[in-house]
Amino acid sequence: MDPRPTEQRHPSAPGLHLRPSAQIGALFVQAQTDAIASLSAALPAVEAAAQAAAAALRRGGKLGYAGAGSSGLMALADALELAGTFGIPPDRTPVLFAGGASALLHMRGDVEDDADAAAHDFRRSGLSQGDVLAVVSASGSTPYALTVAQVARAAGVTVVGIANVAPSGLLERADIGVHLATLPELVAGSTRLGAATAQKAALNLMSVLMGIELGHVHDGFMVNVQADNAKLVGRAARIVADVARVDDAAAKAALAQTGGAVKPAILVAQGRSPDDAEQALRQSGGHLAPLLAAEQ
Repeated sequence: MDPRPTEQRHPSAPGLHLRPSAQIGALFVQAQTDAIASLSAALPAVEAAAQAAAAALRRGGKLGYAGAGSSGLMALADALELAGTFGIPPDRTPVLFAGGASALLHMRGDVEDDADAAAHDFRRSGLSQGDVLAVVSASGSTPYALTVAQVARAAGVTVVGIANVAPSGLLERADIGVHLATLPELVAGSTRLGAATAQKAALNLMSVLMGIELGHVHDGFMVNVQADNAKLVGRAARIVADVARVDDAAAKAALAQTGGAVKPAILVAQGRSPDDAEQALRQSGGHLAPLLAAEQ
């Protein structure tokens, strides 16, 4: 039997197909809970990854994501959310996905073995020395992921390797290794289940810690949100009203003066001009906390 936990059979798997649906459901809920619990031991590595990513973006660099199959989808999901949640432009968060855009409609297994494509995708990504690349692979041995990690490190890119198996090639090639020690899957080898859940949780935490480090989260609010639809416009107004302690009308008036930018609108709502608000944010590195303290 393959010794990797991602390929082994879960202790509760024998006879799974004979059990009532409710019992199967309870097993799956527990399996997902166990997967999330694996993140606890990896917290120091995730924190290090977040700090490296924040430092790269603060310098004007990039945070890339890479992976194949289900692991690649977890990486892609986190990357796509950074613009809307934290206002980080998509050109600063390139994604390397095995098989490219067409693989999102029909996932082929052979593309994860294409090392040449991995090297090509890295060259096209625009990642360079000083940038950070998060590479995700459940087994830690996917050729696409290993090649991306190898060529990235050779180019001076800091590699964050996220894998559910240790030791593994990906963790060995990574500057920062995040080992998520998940149990075997209830459907053996189906790493879109527990392994992917743990990966998503790790990436969620990494990006949230990064957002906090960059000043894009204040008191649990996404204060660098890009309000480009009705839901987010309403959210932006509520954030300004709550943080600045003003009513809805004042919040909307402040947002109108800042072109919808939440951080400066909070300061405008407290009496600053838009120009003064922007200058103050530049001086504070984008962090609201010292500026709000100064207003009190």
